[in-house]
Amino acid sequence: MENKLFQVSLKIILKNEEGEILVLKTREESSLFGFYDLPGGRIKEDEIETPFEEILAREIAEELGENVEYEIKIKPVAIARHASLSGQLFWVFFEALYKKGEIKISAEHSGYRWEKLNGENLERFFIKGSLEGMRNYFNDLRNN
Repeated sequence: MENKLFQVSLKIILKNEEGEILVLKTREESSLFGFYDLPGGRIKEDEIETPFEEILAREIAEELGENVEYEIKIKPVAIARHASLSGQLFWVFFEALYKKGEIKISAEHSGYRWEKLNGENLERFFIKGSLEGMRNYFNDLRNN
């Protein structure tokens, strides 16, 4: 049996001072339609040698706007797999603290909100890879 090939996507769990997490409403054409996603995206072909924080900075600027300031912990906090419309994805999640700046959602999503998430309410917001990753994140928080 052959090895499965995956594209790699970096996701960010962006928390505000109140501990709420920024979630992005998915568009109709998304494999996550009707649920929420987290900021982030795929590593591009020319970014193989690029530090993760630079890739995440590009994705944050693209999806949330150029003025969003945050402090990131560049150590992965969760992983997940996701079958999207364009192929298999392996997601690596990082945690960050939102500092300031106006959030301006790109056309990739249809809205956003800050939510108080915990291990008990994740199914209301997430499915597929987002749900797997957030479950892993909250399970790890409970076990540490």
